[in-house]
Amino acid sequence: MQQITAIELKARIDAGEDIQLIDVRQPNEHAFARIDGGKLIPLGEVLSRMGEIDSARETVVYCKMGGRSAQAIAALEQHGFAGNLLNLAGGITAWSNDVDGGVPKY
Repeated sequence: MQQITAIELKARIDAGEDIQLIDVRQPNEHAFARIDGGKLIPLGEVLSRMGEIDSARETVVYCKMGGRSAQAIAALEQHGFAGNLLNLAGGITAWSNDVDGGVPKY
């Protein structure tokens, strides 16, 4: 499974790259802390909502620490998702630690 660090993701966003962000946490987690531009598709809904993920765009999937996003990527790949999926290493916690300290930790 391909991974990307929070610092690498921030650099690519700042460079204007077209990256789709998919947040697979629960709605209460998303309401508390989020990365701007991330689309919420909770892990339990990721397969039924697979059509909402644009396979033509590079997609970074994230959760709190990287475990649920890895599960989501594995499930999508097993069910034939054809797009390029990257797991955000360390999840939103890494984003808060390494990129934006204003994103609350929980």
